[in-house]
Amino acid sequence: MADLVRTSSGDYLAFFHDDGRFFRNSGKAGQFVVYKTRSTDGGLTWGEPEVVVTDSLADLCEPGLIRSPDGKQLAMLLRENSRTFNSFITFSNDEGETWSRPLQLPGSLTGDRHQAIYTPDGRLFISFRDMGHESPTKGDWLAWVGTYEDLVEGREGQYRVRILDNKRQWDSTYPALELLPDGTIVATTYGHWTEGEEPYIVTVHLRMEELDARVRALGETRGG
Repeated sequence: MADLVRTSSGDYLAFFHDDGRFFRNSGKAGQFVVYKTRSTDGGLTWGEPEVVVTDSLADLCEPGLIRSPDGKQLAMLLRENSRTFNSFITFSNDEGETWSRPLQLPGSLTGDRHQAIYTPDGRLFISFRDMGHESPTKGDWLAWVGTYEDLVEGREGQYRVRILDNKRQWDSTYPALELLPDGTIVATTYGHWTEGEEPYIVTVHLRMEELDARVRALGETRGG
């Protein structure tokens, strides 16, 4: 299970993917499919999984969801596992019943295992493993800062931050996020953070005013 949302009716929707090997127990890898399953009793029981999205060319998987600021729309960010395309996004305007045709995200959001929260000022903070095709931080733990409208319009966003440098190719980052009452973002994940050592889990505490100040200072240093 990659993510979970609660609908306006109080039901829960959980989302996952399979490439044909496990869900139907074929044992043979094939086309990637993203599924949803519904619970109407607070998670005690779950219904038969239903197809959310699939693509004949792109390997869509590891869905991460975020609700629009007005609560009326769900956005799903998707890993693209063939590494042929950027990551993708699809939207639902009916509480997850139907989804739009998936579209590629910009390079700034191309990666795996997206998890998103809203910051106190209404922006989005999205944590993920960077898998941009030409990115100098490929395989590292990144955060993207922007707005929900950036997602809708396919824009690059405000800025990206490398949270930590992963020392072993792409083995890192199943990120979890929490926003504390004082506005502190708590980000937790695993990775190879020390050269030559086994992977371990870290938690980072940060605040948006600190990140914004660092970005401004960097821009001033570079003459921006």
